[in-house]
Amino acid sequence: MRGAAGGFLFRRMKVTFTTKEYARILELAYMGLAVANSSSETPDVLPERYADAAQKLFALATPLGCGDLVEEVAEDEFQPSEKLETGPVVEKLARYAEDSFWRELVERLAERDLRSELGATKLSDELTEDEEKRLEEIEDSYWREFEAKGTDFLVLLKGGRG
Repeated sequence: MRGAAGGFLFRRMKVTFTTKEYARILELAYMGLAVANSSSETPDVLPERYADAAQKLFALATPLGCGDLVEEVAEDEFQPSEKLETGPVVEKLARYAEDSFWRELVERLAERDLRSELGATKLSDELTEDEEKRLEEIEDSYWREFEAKGTDFLVLLKGGRG
């Protein structure tokens, strides 16, 4: 709906959730906040960008039957409860961190190895189709190695490649 100045008029939203669905929304919000705040030096402080929205979600928890998932720490200021922080989200966040670690490790090692193969004469950051294929081959090789042995045989040679 357009307003007089050409802007949009917004109406309040009305949505319906079961208590179980709202609990899942709180879990999603908690996981999103944990990921968004993962590099912060103050992990207990909500990321500024999401703080207002998170507070609205947390404030609705009790009226929507999920009061056990949040706690009021000051007037109209809420935070996840221990039950929310130690529930199913723990396993999901741990799996995310584990998957992210391995994916990042494989990608970085493969890119390093491809750069080494291509040599210093490679001028463009853009990869050709053949280079992309070679990068995938190197990544596959690392995936096979790490899936079979983890980091058991991963060695860092300081000062060079040995």
